[in-house]
Amino acid sequence: MSKEGKDNKLGLLLRRLLKERLLSMRKFSEMTGIDTATISRIINGKRKANLQHLEKFADCLEIPMAELFEAAGYPVEQKPEETHSDIHRSVEVIQDFLKSSDLYDQKFTIDQVDQKITNYGHYSQTEEGQETILNGFEEKLQKVGSIGPFINHLKELFERFRKRQGTHYELALIGGALLYFIIPVDVIPDYIFPIGYLDDAIAVQIVLNLLIKG
Repeated sequence: MSKEGKDNKLGLLLRRLLKERLLSMRKFSEMTGIDTATISRIINGKRKANLQHLEKFADCLEIPMAELFEAAGYPVEQKPEETHSDIHRSVEVIQDFLKSSDLYDQKFTIDQVDQKITNYGHYSQTEEGQETILNGFEEKLQKVGSIGPFINHLKELFERFRKRQGTHYELALIGGALLYFIIPVDVIPDYIFPIGYLDDAIAVQIVLNLLIKG
């Protein structure tokens, strides 16, 4: 294999996933709506996948978008596998992407997420806020699908909120995280692929940390 092929992490990942799922290049082309020649060039490292390509790959292969995003070569600084570092790493991914993209011209900080969680937490204690969570969570899950491990945490938080398991403070935190996920226009709008849900994951992790601290 050429050096270009060895360094093509996205191509190697796609080859492995197609093999595991017994998918031919032609079948994958039909599933994604991307022509076979384009997929072949991406896999062989002769063309860089754009955001639309990655979104369709993630959807058809049922793989977290962030994993494809990283494999495609977007700068992600490696950090120790600790909760705080994971959050810091995600923030850097978002900041790097926004710098190199014309999709969104706003800065991104943890303080912005914290403020949104607080605001949504207050709203979650109103009747309208509670109805938004109870009626909108499953619908949002169906739209998003499985995009990362934070989904499982969200499901657990939703059950706690639905059953009212926790203090007023805890339920407000949980409600804030759930509304952050449900409402599409948060610090980073959900339509900005592939980072539109990274800040949702950060919000969930912040709330989980606060719940652990009590």
